[in-house]
This record gives sequence, structure tokens and C-alpha cells, in this order.
Amino acid sequence: MDELVARLSQGEHPVAVGGPNSSLAEFRQRLEDMGYVFIKFTGTRGGTDLGIRVDRGLTDLSQAHFDQRIGRVHVEGTLTLNYQKVRCVTDIDLATLQGTGHLVVLEEVPWHAPGA
Repeated sequence: MDELVARLSQGEHPVAVGGPNSSLAEFRQRLEDMGYVFIKFTGTRGGTDLGIRVDRGLTDLSQAHFDQRIGRVHVEGTLTLNYQKVRCVTDIDLATLQGTGHLVVLEEVPWHAPGA
């Protein structure tokens, strides 16, 4: 398994809303209209910004009060990271656009170091 995938799939890690425009309005629009958000794992070297296809059935906006900038959003979605299919699971505080998250490996593929 890829080292980054393995590391982010163990325990909880600090995350923030990522992407080119990490504002509350952009995050809301991406969640509600586009179904695609950026989540940045901030504890990696330089940060790891991931594009997530939002799984609306597992994402919970019931505690989110976007207009008041309070509450929490539980976001889950899938992506492929370094050839591994994974699910990203995060909880984001709307006041700070930060929270915690981790990856769940959906399909493990053998990984070989480049040149091996």
C-alpha cells in the first residue's frame, strides 16, 4: 500500500477546506450544488489537497448553519489517491473551516516503489 494512503488511513488527522478558493460560500456551493469538494490534510509535508466526490447519502449537513457560520458538516466521499480507491471521512467546523478526517481504503492494490 502507498505510504501516504497508509498514513492517512490510520487515526484522525487535521484537515481544512482546500481548493483554489477556500471560503465558506465556495464550500457550501460545492457541497450543495456541485457535489465535489476539496479537503486538505494539513499535517502532511506541504499539505495534501484532495478533490472528493461527495457521497450525499453519507454526508450530513443537518448540524450546519451556513448563514450564521456555525455548526459542523460531516462529509464523506470517494477518490483515487496514488492508484488506491479510498473514501475520505471528515468533520468540518464551519466557523474555522477546519476539522479532522481520515481515509478508508476501499480497494487495496499492490504498490511498488518507482524503479522496483
